[in-house]
Amino acid sequence: MDFLYEKIAYLNGLLDGMDIDKNGSKEGKALLLVSEILEDIVSIVEDLDVDQEEMEDYVSAIDEDLSSIENEIFDELDDDLDDLDDIEIIEE
Repeated sequence: MDFLYEKIAYLNGLLDGMDIDKNGSKEGKALLLVSEILEDIVSIVEDLDVDQEEMEDYVSAIDEDLSSIENEIFDELDDDLDDLDDIEIIEE
């Protein structure tokens, strides 16, 4: 995300170099507002990126836990099935 902040800083530098006043022309006000909106969008996207990484970690932990549970259950089931194979049926 740093590259986005760098581009916005560059844009802000250009706007400052153009001596755009917030109380000046309509175009100047619009450009300054667009710059502020871009900063807000990048900040929100960065927050979403952090949230997504946390969610990926959480899902990965759940997947590992589920895998452990599945292994326990299916190992027990396999053992039970093996025990059934060992049983002989005696017919009279």
